[in-house]
Amino acid sequence: MMKKVYKRAAFIIVPMAVASAFIEPVKLPLGIIIGALLAVVNFRGMTRNLENLIGTDRPTMKLVVLSIGRLLVVFSVIIILAVAKVVDLIGLMVGFTVVLTLVIREGYLTSQAEPPEEQS
Repeated sequence: MMKKVYKRAAFIIVPMAVASAFIEPVKLPLGIIIGALLAVVNFRGMTRNLENLIGTDRPTMKLVVLSIGRLLVVFSVIIILAVAKVVDLIGLMVGFTVVLTLVIREGYLTSQAEPPEEQS
């Protein structure tokens, strides 16, 4: 599922960044690309955490620490980029939102494609 999201995100983000270069040549396209990369890294970390959680009867402290650490890193990168004014914040949110929308769409389509489990 995530490979489809990566491919579709690249297929959407790259043309968006190129088109946004006509509006603002540096900060907006960079914001879109970095926002998408942050979202992909965030969701990849979330996927790994959930894969490790499957099979355990309760969350371990390691998973909790990794989840909080991942969110802290993403938040720190966004704050640093915002304070340094390296990227356009609108572009950052657009890139992040595109990947989020793709993840939600792919999850919905996957849930619809799987047959419901039989109840005994």
